Amino acid sequence: MVMSTRISRLIFTGISSLAIAFSSFAIDFEDAIFPELATSGRALAMGNAYVAKVDDSSSVYYNPAGLGTVRYPHLHLSNIHFEVNKGWLKTGAGGPITDAAGNIFKGFSIDGTRELLKDNPGNISHSRFNFLPNFTARYISFGYLLSIRQRAALSSEPGAQYEYAWRRDHGPYVALNLSLFGGIFKLGASVTWLMRKEIISQSDPNTKIDLSEGDYKKGSAPIINAGTKITLPVAWLPTFAATMHNATEQDFGNASGAGKPDAIRNTMDLGFSVTPQIGKVIRWHFEVNYKDFTGEYSDVSTSRKITFGSELDIARTFFFRLGYGDGFGSAGLGIKTRKLEFDLTTYAVDNGMEGYKGNEDRRFAMTISTGF
Repeated sequence: MVMSTRISRLIFTGISSLAIAFSSFAIDFEDAIFPELATSGRALAMGNAYVAKVDDSSSVYYNPAGLGTVRYPHLHLSNIHFEVNKGWLKTGAGGPITDAAGNIFKGFSIDGTRELLKDNPGNISHSRFNFLPNFTARYISFGYLLSIRQRAALSSEPGAQYEYAWRRDHGPYVALNLSLFGGIFKLGASVTWLMRKEIISQSDPNTKIDLSEGDYKKGSAPIINAGTKITLPVAWLPTFAATMHNATEQDFGNASGAGKPDAIRNTMDLGFSVTPQIGKVIRWHFEVNYKDFTGEYSDVSTSRKITFGSELDIARTFFFRLGYGDGFGSAGLGIKTRKLEFDLTTYAVDNGMEGYKGNEDRRFAMTISTGF
């Protein structure tokens, strides 16, 4: 009788484990290491270790307390961030030049990417586009967010399914900052009326994907980020910082289609930095962050959540950046003037998928902002 009970439990456990495995998908949006609704090319070049340093319009999502260190008002008319990965370039831009133009456009759609990966199995395709027009000054920022992300993968294993994840976020936002004790202590908060549409699914790689609006999860919610910075007024300006994402733990409402999207997790990122002055016009910034300090993503190892970054600042105009995040190195170059901000970045993530785990997913990004 005891033996029968044990066997029954083992069978039940096995069935339950299989059910869980088949009801979830390996591909996702890497929200544990990159929880920001809109990423910054500058931050990604520094391993996404940017919680303490942030001093520009990216403060809205990295740490609203950073608005207290914005140097001058800026109206960003075209604030665009675009990135793709090595797999996207290989499948979309590879092959004969006569096919490249058409394949590039395919790489931005779910079904087009399926076609490309079917001919190039064993690759992961990633693309991201952010458009963030805004007005940012010391203590305040407001604007509109548009972010579109797509990830897809097809293993080279026989019988593998085509997995894909697509997400569109958009909505207006506003952020405010309060600086106390001569700027030593800063507090900030941002709120975005976020409208999200997403799908994470899989299909037969040989079957055309024809999605309807009812296949997507849709919802909206007021997402609040809150942050703080403490900068000690001594040499090297040691700074302690913290950011809380979805601070009020809002769930998506106004659900339609396939239901509401999963709630954005209430995570906390911690940061520490120093910025020594080297000569009259050179500063060298060093920062370490601990992403998801409270462990909301318990399935992601702590070693992946520790990120490092550095930035060599020459006359606040030319920037050279290096970093280490999610287990891989990053680098970037930047130019910043009152009318133009331009960044070129490369970074990588641990793709974290069964059959791929431990492989580098190398990405390339360009960020450009013009205005006055």
